[in-house]
Amino acid sequence: MDNNNQNENANQNQNQNENEKFRKKNFSIFVEKESNPFEIKVHKSILSSRSPFFNESLRQESLSISLNQFNKKEMESILNSISKQDFDKLKQFDIFLPNSFLIDIERTIFEIQDQENQTRIKEKDKKIKRRDKRIKEKDKKIKSFESETQNLKNENEKKEKEVEDKNKEIEKMKPVFDKYQEQYQQYLEYELKKKLEEIKKNFPQFSNSKIIQDIEYVKKLQEWINDNKFFSKIKKGFSAKKDGFDSQKLHSKCDNKGKTLVIIKTKDNFIFGGFTQVGFTNDKSKWSEKDTKYDWGFIPDSNAFIFSLRNDKGDRKPEKFTIKQGEEKYAIFYHLNYGPTFGGIDISLYSSLQSGYSNFGQSYNLPNGIKEETDEVQSYLAGSWNKWEVDELESYFI
Repeated sequence: MDNNNQNENANQNQNQNENEKFRKKNFSIFVEKESNPFEIKVHKSILSSRSPFFNESLRQESLSISLNQFNKKEMESILNSISKQDFDKLKQFDIFLPNSFLIDIERTIFEIQDQENQTRIKEKDKKIKRRDKRIKEKDKKIKSFESETQNLKNENEKKEKEVEDKNKEIEKMKPVFDKYQEQYQQYLEYELKKKLEEIKKNFPQFSNSKIIQDIEYVKKLQEWINDNKFFSKIKKGFSAKKDGFDSQKLHSKCDNKGKTLVIIKTKDNFIFGGFTQVGFTNDKSKWSEKDTKYDWGFIPDSNAFIFSLRNDKGDRKPEKFTIKQGEEKYAIFYHLNYGPTFGGIDISLYSSLQSGYSNFGQSYNLPNGIKEETDEVQSYLAGSWNKWEVDELESYFI
């Protein structure tokens, strides 16, 4: 009997210890739930009907603890981190939570989810609006571009129509234009023939010139040389096209002839040259400065001059340029391997006579208003300093 009582008392004490242990565990579990909400699974398993120490009074006590321990705000915070799947598991333990409380929890979850959904919807709406705005801006740009493209297309079609119309007009006028062009060419040939006949009649010494084809040029040369006796007797003694583009051939025909007129025509239709009263001479005793080793020297001539008869555009009148004071001794440069050279290379031709260079203003006076060593002055006679090519060179003397 005593042993039975002792066993019964021992069982009661064990149950009380277990209950106390559970209450502490239950309470601590609910407290820990705030930091780890999934601890509720452990708590539910303890309160299940399969627990060996489960009874109704313990259920009520644990329920009371759980409800008092958490208010609605805290429960929302906890439920906010519980997934729908976890909540469905939670509902299975209705032996622990009353149905009304589960409904409240479910409602709270739905409210939270609804708020989250509304927030997501609002964010999506904002994104959609921003996207729609960008689309509208792009559509506006596309329409503007299409409009500009269409305007350009219309303008281009208009221009093409104008060109087509002009071409039709030109095509209609072509017979008339060809007729007038032919007549104009005939007129030019007639005028040239007339001028050549006039030159042949009045200045027969230039009748076979390939450069002088305007009697006004001849009259200017006659005026500048100012020696009618000489001018009436001169003849062409050298032609590069006929006798060869070679400086030594030129010197063989032109040296020691006295007064000499040199006329040069470039392929760009510049006509220029020079006149020397002394002439080109290989007599070194007449050289003012010389280098006997290299066989070159300067020939003094106070009456020498250079001239321009025509530029490429034909808009400049013939001009004469006299020797500078103090430069008379550099009037003419002589060397067998150079063509006619006036001054300190104001005009100079290479041995081939096909090209040369012009540094105008070194020894001969410049036109008024033009400065030395400028592009304008270096291109004044031949069109450039050293990029001109000779079409013909003629030399005249008695």
